[in-house]
Amino acid sequence: MGAAGIIFSNIHDGNLPELTRLRTTASVPFGCRYRFIDFALSNMVNSNIYNISVITHYNYQSLMDHLGSGKDWDLARRSGGIKILPPNITAYANNRNALYTTRLEALKSVNNAINRITDEYVVLSDCDVICNVDFNDIINDHAKYGADMTVAVKRMYLTPAQASMNVLYESDPDGRITDVLTYPTSFEGEADVSLNIVVMRTEYLHKILLDSIAHGYTSLTREIIFKNLKYSNYRVYKYDGYFGQVTSLAGYYEKNMQLLDGAVRESLFAVQNRPVLTKVRNSPPTRYSGDAKVVNSLVADGCFIEGTVENSIIFRGVRVGKDTVVKNCILMQDTVVGRNAELNCVVTDKNVFIKDTRNLSGYCTHPFFIEKGTMI
Repeated sequence: MGAAGIIFSNIHDGNLPELTRLRTTASVPFGCRYRFIDFALSNMVNSNIYNISVITHYNYQSLMDHLGSGKDWDLARRSGGIKILPPNITAYANNRNALYTTRLEALKSVNNAINRITDEYVVLSDCDVICNVDFNDIINDHAKYGADMTVAVKRMYLTPAQASMNVLYESDPDGRITDVLTYPTSFEGEADVSLNIVVMRTEYLHKILLDSIAHGYTSLTREIIFKNLKYSNYRVYKYDGYFGQVTSLAGYYEKNMQLLDGAVRESLFAVQNRPVLTKVRNSPPTRYSGDAKVVNSLVADGCFIEGTVENSIIFRGVRVGKDTVVKNCILMQDTVVGRNAELNCVVTDKNVFIKDTRNLSGYCTHPFFIEKGTMI
């Protein structure tokens, strides 16, 4: 009962324009040393899925640099392994003969590659699904009930703003989907939120794609799942572990800050036999001066800390100058902060230089963002 994996790398680029101007959502840095795609890739590899395709859109140079040959995920293989599928514009991809905007259009644009999949099942996943899940459990549940399609969901409380960014599923006591709410604007309360993880038989995916090409369908949720609820066995798989979804810069900041909670870190990174894998870099250990003070923070290797760091996420190669105070911040790779500076609720992209005595502050719901390569 083999399975192949398909990861969408660009679907949610519009949610994080600040961080995806020069990269895909898949390669957005997260949690000191990871990229978003590391969670989807690790979930697949830990579930013995070694035939993985990553559908790209544009700005995927940094993604290719991060993935390399796939050896850090044990995907440098003669058979299977990891494959990057760039946009393949065809006459039936969409009416504008342009790059895709939905998952179904993305799948249609790489239909030839999908036709070569020989595994019995296929797992579709977005790249920004921050969780540690065993796909084998979903596949076994899918096979047990003879489902046509199984969607992973998480029971959560949503505000109207959060609900408007998600797809919600309603199901009967047996787990069969009865209704779909796509990005509702007036919903508030508890609901089963889609993790954007879908399992189906490969032959069923082929059937969906042929039908979509013939009829010009563009939405997997609205034109496939919703229209066929009465005729097909679509089910939910209820996941009860940690799940983080990033829909804005504020959400990105919040999900990083949640990693400072030991329970969240344990549910993501301390699951037995399910490590989160990433590209390994040979950096020296972080160096702390005698005056350095670090409290409740995650600090990657290769840093040099001379000042105070509190409640912050510090990526590789960051330098914090003497008498500088960094609180509630996310400083990405190779950020340099001078002396006597004060930073609060600041998010820096890579290679940012902040001069001496600068005082920068945002708020937890509206962090102050500094673009890549900026000097302040």
